[in-house]
Amino acid sequence: MNTPESLHIHKKSAELEILFANQKPIKLSAEYLRVFSPSAEIKGHGPGQEVLQYGKKAVQFLDIEFQGNYAIKIFFSDGHDSGIYSWDYLIELASNFEENWNDYLRRLSLEKKSRNPTYIDAISDKVD
Repeated sequence: MNTPESLHIHKKSAELEILFANQKPIKLSAEYLRVFSPSAEIKGHGPGQEVLQYGKKAVQFLDIEFQGNYAIKIFFSDGHDSGIYSWDYLIELASNFEENWNDYLRRLSLEKKSRNPTYIDAISDKVD
């Protein structure tokens, strides 16, 4: 198992820095981790059931909780806390960052959504 030597939250840049033995540090933003949460709420329960996350540019880390020796649970400022991020999943996210991020930006554009939180989005989520 690939367990990190250290984890550090950089509050100012909203980045999680992970150091695995004999590797360069991995830095992943709160927004990226929030958007690619492994939770069923976001991933769905099968292919094609994914829920596009938007308006998460300003999301911050509130806390991190270890899940045994294999993963972490991240608590985000928007209230999301149901994803369990395994070490392998975090490495995968880092390794595929460019492809994942470009695909995410493409999907946002297709859905006419924004990374920025907006007042209109907040209201429309509350309207029945």
